[in-house]
Amino acid sequence: MGVTEQILSQIAGNPWAGLQRADGLWTDIREGTRPIPSLVDTESTALNGTDWDVVIAGATLGVVIGTALVQRGWRVLLLERGELRGREQEWNISRKELQTLVRLGLLTEAELEEAIASQYNPARVAFHEGVELWVEDVLNIGVDPVTLLDQLKTKFLVAGGRLLEQTAFEGATVQPNGVTIRAGGQVLTSRLLLDMMGHFSPIAAQARHVQQPGAQPDGICLVVGTCAEGFTANNPKANDSGDLMASFAPIRNQCQYFWEAFPAKDGRTTYLFTYIDSAAERQSLEALFDDYFELLPEYQGIERSQLDFKRALFGVLPCYRQSPLKPGWDRILQVGDSSGTQSPLSFGGFGALLRHLPRLVEGLDEALTVDCLDQKSLGLINGYQPTIAVTWLFQRAMRVGLDQKLGANQVNEMLSAVFRVMEASGEATLKPFLQDVVQFPALASTMLKTGFAAPLTVAKVLPQVGLPALLRWTGHYAGLGAYSLLSLISRGGADVELKFSPKTLFYLHRWKELLEYGAGMDYDD
Repeated sequence: MGVTEQILSQIAGNPWAGLQRADGLWTDIREGTRPIPSLVDTESTALNGTDWDVVIAGATLGVVIGTALVQRGWRVLLLERGELRGREQEWNISRKELQTLVRLGLLTEAELEEAIASQYNPARVAFHEGVELWVEDVLNIGVDPVTLLDQLKTKFLVAGGRLLEQTAFEGATVQPNGVTIRAGGQVLTSRLLLDMMGHFSPIAAQARHVQQPGAQPDGICLVVGTCAEGFTANNPKANDSGDLMASFAPIRNQCQYFWEAFPAKDGRTTYLFTYIDSAAERQSLEALFDDYFELLPEYQGIERSQLDFKRALFGVLPCYRQSPLKPGWDRILQVGDSSGTQSPLSFGGFGALLRHLPRLVEGLDEALTVDCLDQKSLGLINGYQPTIAVTWLFQRAMRVGLDQKLGANQVNEMLSAVFRVMEASGEATLKPFLQDVVQFPALASTMLKTGFAAPLTVAKVLPQVGLPALLRWTGHYAGLGAYSLLSLISRGGADVELKFSPKTLFYLHRWKELLEYGAGMDYDD
């Protein structure tokens, strides 16, 4: 029995079986054998009426948007294949990002405080034989998903929403004036279907196959970790700080390993993650977990035998360059991880949803009001955003190809050079980047200064990422600059809105939001 099986088999909930299922999925991705779903079709016959304005498939994070929409008077139904209940492991986020829930009226300040399970400061960014820096108020709040989702579930139901648990999505037929949805043996009708079923949504998989037949993910983030007690035995202050991104070793197994560490309500959470491609020869999640348990004592300065492992955490997070995903049909829209709206550098999920929540709620509310539910109109809610697209080069620079022969510390040297420049430029440059927001002035300044400070290091990166990736990135970089300029110009256009029809205003509002978010100008420290 291997070390991973030995440890995971002793944790409540049998995470070892879950790891085997996740590894089976990862094998299918690497070998290109995942079946292509065909759960959505179209029909020209109109419905006599609809039971709901919005049906949301995937209630775990769908309840966030569902509560916002039902409070605005829309008829909303949530579908959840299991029970709507948060996981035991905290979601880490900043307090500023959490305030979105208060500003939108989803939680009171008191309710928000009740949902906070842990908090700490500061957090470290460090790279092997390179830079070490500390920041505050970034991913330093641990939210208890059980409490948070219970709060939102109650608000949703009190406001008139309906929840169907143990009800899996089975299929949908798009019709001229609505969507017929099959779920849990029931037939439902709605004006709009929101797909919030996550990275491996069958609806999103079908839409991607139609738009890019046979396309593999352009990048993968493999992540494993645990939550354990015992870290304070050797160091009573172990849980006073965390790591946002740390490495303490050179390239291993054609991967650069990165670590995160967060204090938790019942111990300390540590993650090992790496960015890779989906080549068939890549290692399994179990192999990555073996490395995690081997390296954890060196990383945290404690023997594994001193730790009491409470939970195991793992995931295969695919990313696509063509993101956010364009709608594949009228009246169906991907939201959250199923849309690919998250940065390819992040794990997606809760933080990415909260960042985009204000524009998503406004866009969906207005789309329902003026009946802009066609494919083109919905596409503007999840339109092109250069601030996401430019980060692809950063992920590529942290990946090592199976056939590439890089210097053992090349990735660490590159990251150290970049973060030294960002640290010297101040928090206005550093903190947005650490929260997955890239802004044109900061990016341009950082690149220029890094080129002057470490020209040889930068020169090594160019053949690593390759000319095609660099050319694609140049176009997105130019787009980021253009969006930044146009966003500044668009801020002066609110006084003329009354001259346009409601549908024209819908399009103008969506473009204004896309410019703002696409330029990273929604970030407000």
